[in-house]
Amino acid sequence: MAKTAFPNVQLIDHPLVQHKLSIIRDKNTSTQEFRTIIREIALLMGYEILRDLPLEDTTIETPLETMTAKTLAGKKLCIVPILRAGTGFLDGLLQLMPAARVGHIGLYRDPETLSPVEYYLKMPEDLDSRSVIVVDPMLATGYSAIAAVDRVKNLDATDIKFMCLIAAPEGLKAFHEAHPDVPVYTAAVDRELNDHGYILPGIGDAGDRIFGTK
Repeated sequence: MAKTAFPNVQLIDHPLVQHKLSIIRDKNTSTQEFRTIIREIALLMGYEILRDLPLEDTTIETPLETMTAKTLAGKKLCIVPILRAGTGFLDGLLQLMPAARVGHIGLYRDPETLSPVEYYLKMPEDLDSRSVIVVDPMLATGYSAIAAVDRVKNLDATDIKFMCLIAAPEGLKAFHEAHPDVPVYTAAVDRELNDHGYILPGIGDAGDRIFGTK
């Protein structure tokens, strides 16, 4: 991982992540291929995001002798995709963390104000005892990400990370001002937003490309 010019933002610059990101940026990439590759990227990014999971010692028997080995310390996890595009990350992350709980928050962007409007919320009851990873492929204006993290904080979550595929400088700035305590993990920081709040050069509408809609 590499640090960026933005506070608390980690750039996951692994060559495989960067190669796969280039494929899904291509407008000619099919829906099936886009869906497959975003799942693969989520798995690769997940390795980096989870590198601080706590370990504990346990005693096991190898075929040759008894030894002290490292195992996960049982830290409970929750993945929270922002509907609908955030669900594209779920399969990849759940491959790494099959026991993780999954919460959902539904937000859509008002086309006039670009502000998020919540239409759905379903979370595990014990967010205060879980590490929460809020996921959405794009951090554009930052409004949806800010609203989602606001919600999980209101539900007593304190250990929170935000994961996205690409981010705009404007969104990173707004997110840090709202939640300076929440680290952001991204595969790319793109150039800017256009007048409609889309990231340039971007990947287009991630939800449409994942689900084959327009």
